[in-house]
Amino acid sequence: MELFWHRRDLRIADNRGLAAAGDGSSEAASIFVFDDAVLEHAASPRVAFMLDALSALREQYREHDSQLLIARGDPATILPNVATELEVDRVVWNRDYSGLARERDAGVRRALDAVDLPRESFHDAVHHDPDAIRTNAGDPYSVFTYYWKKWRDREKDSPYPPPNPDDLVDAERVRNLTSALECALETLPSIDELGFSEPDAEIQSAGTEASRRRLREFCDGPICRYEHRRDYPADGTTSRLSADLKWGTIGVREVWEATVEAAEAIEAREDSEGDDGTDGDDGTVGAEKRESVEEFQSQLAWREFYTQVLFHNPEVVSENYREYENPIEWENDPELIDAWKDGETGYPIVDAGMRQLRTEAYMHNRVRMIVASFLTKDLLVDWRYGYEWFKQKLADHDTGNDTGGWQWAASTGTDAQPYFRIFNPMTQGERYDPDAEYIQTYVPELAGVDPEVIHEWHELSETERHRIAPGYPEPTVDHSRRRELALEMFERARGEEN
Repeated sequence: MELFWHRRDLRIADNRGLAAAGDGSSEAASIFVFDDAVLEHAASPRVAFMLDALSALREQYREHDSQLLIARGDPATILPNVATELEVDRVVWNRDYSGLARERDAGVRRALDAVDLPRESFHDAVHHDPDAIRTNAGDPYSVFTYYWKKWRDREKDSPYPPPNPDDLVDAERVRNLTSALECALETLPSIDELGFSEPDAEIQSAGTEASRRRLREFCDGPICRYEHRRDYPADGTTSRLSADLKWGTIGVREVWEATVEAAEAIEAREDSEGDDGTDGDDGTVGAEKRESVEEFQSQLAWREFYTQVLFHNPEVVSENYREYENPIEWENDPELIDAWKDGETGYPIVDAGMRQLRTEAYMHNRVRMIVASFLTKDLLVDWRYGYEWFKQKLADHDTGNDTGGWQWAASTGTDAQPYFRIFNPMTQGERYDPDAEYIQTYVPELAGVDPEVIHEWHELSETERHRIAPGYPEPTVDHSRRRELALEMFERARGEEN
């Protein structure tokens, strides 16, 4: 018998470690451990999503005539005890890549070695492990473009099949074990029992079925428009799979296979129609659809790029990846930080994004870049304040992605936005939300206001703003002036001050 330890892989299908444990050569039992040391770094939106995903995972095991063992405590203590009780031949899990996760796993390995229990771990959350793609000099990549070219051309594994019911320990035996183990839980704990309150946000449904539905709906249409419309938050052209990939309710190979099938379907339609599947004769739309699929695939590569950055540089969670000659003189004004958190900056696209974050535990990716640029370049606030707020509010918080994205916006990371390229929040809103549909969804004070007026909010007089939308705040800062201050701040950091 083998014991499989679930962590950020809350699914049965396309689970590399579980497939190895339940490969037919022996039975597999599965366990999830609520680790209080890890929960210290959690937040209610993520815990709520995780509990929903675990509920769905338990149902998957029941459908396979088995049951997921649930425990709470230190995995370095629990796993050897459970493995000994079950008389397993090996403990198996899928790897995680943050510094905290690697420390936890090292402790588990030492504990299993102490009782002579074999163990094995697998790369499952990524197509290509963090050491697989390097420069010609053998170094990890710090520029995405070059990483992407190699990542794209590497062969990808097919999805791993779920174990057969006969390859899983039957439910009755798991129930008996649960009764015998002091650390085991009869039922999933509530969010309150884990020490968290119910999130204010409405969290999207979790589990493999919900993940597959989102993937299917995305590949049935929006993926064909992805390259040209993904930056428009009101369009609904994104996959919304970020939390699913973070928690592993769907496998990366299954997602990749779906994108390949989407590209093949586009080509098949073109072949059957005798042209490029367009309304015209030049084939541009068909070509754009294929490019859109590849653009989405590149976003999957971004996820793995930031994973390898974190793997090789675990300090990026709290330290700048790119150092300047002098310290960056962040202002970190508490009142401005609070206005940003509350969506009360007086910049409509920024406030819409921050309010979406509060109400959905999610934010559209283009808007994430806009609000991050605004915090760091307009408000002159250290990116770490923004990272910590996102960590508290996002259901899809992923250490690699979020540190990578925040350091990109702050011009301190790998492949970062040059310090002198500063988003104009009004221009960004006008360009990507021209009809103010997204803004008015999340900023009801501006409902019914002419979009042109919304995009000129910073130029209106105080009297005009009060007349048009008396409940919406004045701009907290002047973008043009703050842009100059940001440039001066970075020039001093670079040692270029005259």
